[in-house]
Amino acid sequence: MGFSQAVSGMNAAAKQLDVIGNNIANSATVGFKSASISFADMYAGSKVGMGVKVASVMQSFNDGTITNTNNNLDVAISGNGFFRLVDSTGQAYYSRNGQFQLDSEGNIVSADGLYLTGYPAVGMPPKILQGATPQSITISRQMLSASATSKASLQVNLNSNNVIPSKSPVNASDSETFNYSTTITSYDSLGNQHNVQLFYVKTADNQWDVHYLDSSDPDAKLTKAGAMTFDSTGKLISDPEMTIDIAGIKGAADSSFTLSFVNSSQQNIGKEMGSVKNPIVDGYAAGDLIGYSINDDGSIYGIYSNQQTMLLAQIALADFANVNGLESAGNNNWRSTNQSGEAVIGAPGTSTFGSLTSGAIENSNVDMSQELVNMIVAQRNYQSNSQTIKTQDQILNTLVNLR
Repeated sequence: MGFSQAVSGMNAAAKQLDVIGNNIANSATVGFKSASISFADMYAGSKVGMGVKVASVMQSFNDGTITNTNNNLDVAISGNGFFRLVDSTGQAYYSRNGQFQLDSEGNIVSADGLYLTGYPAVGMPPKILQGATPQSITISRQMLSASATSKASLQVNLNSNNVIPSKSPVNASDSETFNYSTTITSYDSLGNQHNVQLFYVKTADNQWDVHYLDSSDPDAKLTKAGAMTFDSTGKLISDPEMTIDIAGIKGAADSSFTLSFVNSSQQNIGKEMGSVKNPIVDGYAAGDLIGYSINDDGSIYGIYSNQQTMLLAQIALADFANVNGLESAGNNNWRSTNQSGEAVIGAPGTSTFGSLTSGAIENSNVDMSQELVNMIVAQRNYQSNSQTIKTQDQILNTLVNLR
């Protein structure tokens, strides 16, 4: 008669309670994945059996609930994938904890100081370098330099009921020499604003001239940009593009931009003035970084004081053939092993990778109700095995006391 079966049962129940206790302890840990235990019987040549052993401890990588935090650098994963983190030596770690912050050098780091990795943005305009080796993501605090205007578009409706001005030539200071005017704002190479006034002058039925004057340049002269010709239905049939030449001011270089009047028309709209939609103009002044945002595909944009945004980088995700083969490294991180296979790296929202939610975190996926039920079951198992030992002890005591 032996006690090994009952002892093994008590040990197994104790291990199960350890797993349950760890789940409960981490129920509020961001990105934590709950674990469950499985058992296997032991025979070793005995038909009766030698008891039970712990076969494995498995983690559940099901999604936890998403909670908004309003912290721009907090990121939650929905679906497959792990954040890829590296330490100062380049050792890779993987995590579902998306609580990130900036260090003193502008690197995005986890709470334990590991660097978040992703794809860099290169060129101008910036584009993500897909397929590149993921590297630490740094939010550059460098000023966004000014960009000179190269193109603009303006959709106007010129009133066909207007008459030819009574005076000529066109004079920007005399409203009797033109039918009406509009203003668009452009930028030069140093980011100086140029308020370009456009003057529309009817010259004949279905014929209009367009003149311009850079009112920001005291030396600028009124210049003809081109002519607009309409057919009998009011459709623009002449070349819709005109060139606007801008002289540099305050040290800026001379420049020019293309002004497009595509979809402009000539109709009688029952009033003296025509109608003008808001112009669309590229180019901008210089700006300082004032914030950043992260999209669902992991792309990170800088937000600048000149109301511009700039693509800076894209967060990369990692996935594995066997996520249960990952080795826990503590601090809510895992390391890859031979059992997990090599990490497959990709962009969020592509292939089998999940998407990201900015300003949010993924909570633990621990089900407290289920854990409490499991605790009761493990406790009963432990008590039952202890009763086996007690019963065997009583039988053994009876045998010893036989006369």
